[in-house]
Amino acid sequence: MAKWGMVIDLEKCTGCQACTTACSMENSRLPGEHWQDVIFYNEGEHPSAQMKWFPRPCMHCENPSCVAVCPTRATYKAEDGQVLVDWERCIGCKYCMIACPYGVRFYTEEKPAYGGPDAKRVFAADDGHSWSPPWKGPAEDWKHGVGVQPSDVVSKCTFCYHRVAKAPKGTADLDPQNPALREFTPACVVTCPPGARMFGDLSNPNSEIAKAIGNKNGVRLLDQLGNKPQVYYLTGEGGAVPANRSLPPKKA
Repeated sequence: MAKWGMVIDLEKCTGCQACTTACSMENSRLPGEHWQDVIFYNEGEHPSAQMKWFPRPCMHCENPSCVAVCPTRATYKAEDGQVLVDWERCIGCKYCMIACPYGVRFYTEEKPAYGGPDAKRVFAADDGHSWSPPWKGPAEDWKHGVGVQPSDVVSKCTFCYHRVAKAPKGTADLDPQNPALREFTPACVVTCPPGARMFGDLSNPNSEIAKAIGNKNGVRLLDQLGNKPQVYYLTGEGGAVPANRSLPPKKA
């Protein structure tokens, strides 16, 4: 089986947030719920302070602490390596949100953090969904956390499971430049203007992402915690990923 993973080249990433927008449209996300977040922060002090950015999807960890604490086994590892949430089992206890060191999960009943109108009221649902978005994402698959979620559950990035799961077996890399594979590639990878994102099979030594990790010294965020993320960053000479949790936390 494949072990799907992502590589993000920080030297190419421009912080344009096209990944955030594409993900929101593809997955019918509520405004303010950014499964593909780009975090902006300041580093250094005046007069040499710099504004920096850091793209942060779900890490789809090989050893996910969110799975270990889930009392109903709603959060689980799929055969191809994705960490998913079964909304039919999720009871909204939020243990997974506490256990996740990356802050990439969302509870549907939280207030929107973006400051605009409450989309859940503007586009209210009357069928048990948390809202009725004016645009429609993929066909719903609650077993894998795909589609518009019901109330009182936790959601997160699925690595676009609804697309990737249909890829031809044995595919090493889902390259959006290949027309035959584009529809199976995660939306954030397809839309990245500078091509900073790569997606493929980490277990295949011949995949381009495996080669990039080996040849360009790919590193993982908070790797010292032992979760073994399946998202790697290429930092280039002198670059680095944040070594601690000093990045601003997500607003409640």
